[in-house]
Amino acid sequence: MQAVEGCAKLVASHFYFIAYGDPCGHVTSTFLDMHFKYIRNYFYSMNNIVIRNIQFADNPALAKIIKDTLAEFGANHPGTVYYDESTNTLFELFQQERSAYFVAEKDGEILGGGGIYPTDALPKDTCELVKMYLLPQARGTGLGRTLIEKCLSAAKEFGYKQVYLETMPELKQALSIYAKFGFNYLKGPMGNSGHTGCSLWMLKKFEV
Repeated sequence: MQAVEGCAKLVASHFYFIAYGDPCGHVTSTFLDMHFKYIRNYFYSMNNIVIRNIQFADNPALAKIIKDTLAEFGANHPGTVYYDESTNTLFELFQQERSAYFVAEKDGEILGGGGIYPTDALPKDTCELVKMYLLPQARGTGLGRTLIEKCLSAAKEFGYKQVYLETMPELKQALSIYAKFGFNYLKGPMGNSGHTGCSLWMLKKFEV
């Protein structure tokens, strides 16, 4: 990733000089930051990323990504996955029948993941989209959408007709993505996840 960022910064500066010419080096930080992020994500998304089933050895890295992300957005409230004991043992959790968790990995580095789970008290035809989190450098690359597609495909294969999710206003970037996938807001929660810290609930129904 360090090499990719270095390359992205170099290319961003060259783009500036080609477009505007600046022998005195008067490059605005805003311009370079904007193009650096765009080019970094381009290079990052072009690299080979493997999406696979969760393994026992993934537990520590995934727990850190989840907790760090919630803390980053100020969403590390009581009644969220931040305080779930199972966040530290995701591999064991997803041995449950009709559940799945997918991990995104690049060059041995875990970038994040997401899964589906038959949360307690949900209807038998409904699963929950859960623990969908990515490292900061993996966001904006299309990886999140790919993971959601993988989860929805697995839900269909397991015979689910609906996918439910719980989230928070602090994670607003994800809300628009869920809406694009056909998730609609509910007036209240479904099932018994125990996540009383979540104040937004959404549901997607598969077309028959």
